[in-house]
Amino acid sequence: MSVDPRVSIHPDSTVLMAAIAARLITKLVDIQDKHGEATVVLTGGTMGIGSLKAVAASPAASAVDWSKVNFWWGDERFVAADDAERNARQAQEALLAHIPVDPARVHVPGAAGEFDSPEEAAEDYARRLADAAAEEHAADMSDDRPDNPGLLPRFDIVLLGVGPDAHVASLFPEQAGIREKQLTVVGVRNSPKPPPARVSLTLPAINTAAEVWMVVAGEDKAGAVGLALAGANPVQVPAAGPRGRQETLWLIDENAAARVPAQLVRKSAAGS
Repeated sequence: MSVDPRVSIHPDSTVLMAAIAARLITKLVDIQDKHGEATVVLTGGTMGIGSLKAVAASPAASAVDWSKVNFWWGDERFVAADDAERNARQAQEALLAHIPVDPARVHVPGAAGEFDSPEEAAEDYARRLADAAAEEHAADMSDDRPDNPGLLPRFDIVLLGVGPDAHVASLFPEQAGIREKQLTVVGVRNSPKPPPARVSLTLPAINTAAEVWMVVAGEDKAGAVGLALAGANPVQVPAAGPRGRQETLWLIDENAAARVPAQLVRKSAAGS
């Protein structure tokens, strides 16, 4: 069952990225102690990639057994696999190339040139998620699974950025993706933010995660953060929709926090 979000505010984006990195390393160690392996869903953008760089630079990074971390992506740009705009390429350069990952545990959404359309890439990604779920179920590796074990593996942590328009992953306001209730992955053709074609987890898929971390910095995001935390409708404000089953954590800087409801700021100061 999801719980109300918590808010943790940091002085600026640099401090925030370091804090996210430290929290992620600690959490992955804890999850591995419990399950033997861990699964994290990565995000792109300035904060997402900057946080991965901070993980790579941290002396504590070696505490994680990176060979037993499964990596997925919340969304990906449907461009060529070697395109500099690909979230997976940026994550590779920021972190994955610097740690001893198991390539079989790095699950990159399909690219243009590998599939004819974002819908085909989405179907492939959904199939791979279901295959991973089936393998996990067969191994009986977890007693902490989402309600739909046939469709998704256990997501321990989902990282999400937030756009100035309040989009998360590639789920944009009022578009079909944020309204999707049945599919775990959708193809996106009309993203208002270039490139227009993308592949994205849906909100029901994101919300199977044990923990969802919203990582946001910048004054241009303050309106979106404020609306999301005030309980806006996710169709209009997608950032209001993600909820972890165990925790929903907003990790933000002071600029992004300008319109956070006061009661949540007080709660953050006391409990984060």
